[in-house]
Amino acid sequence: MGNPLFQQAREMVAYAQSVSNGEIQGNKQEAISKAKNALSSAYANSTNAERSQLNEFQQTIESLS
Repeated sequence: MGNPLFQQAREMVAYAQSVSNGEIQGNKQEAISKAKNALSSAYANSTNAERSQLNEFQQTIESLS
């Protein structure tokens, strides 16, 4: 069920947010970079509804940078 690349993008954005907020330890810039890559990969193979959510995820990542 669902698009695995979309799922991965959502997870990577959540991870980047957690690192940025200090909830978990990690390299913030690396987490943001991985999330951006996952978003890029997911966008090409997503439905219009998923793209809408991916755009929201992208805005979230941009606010963390």
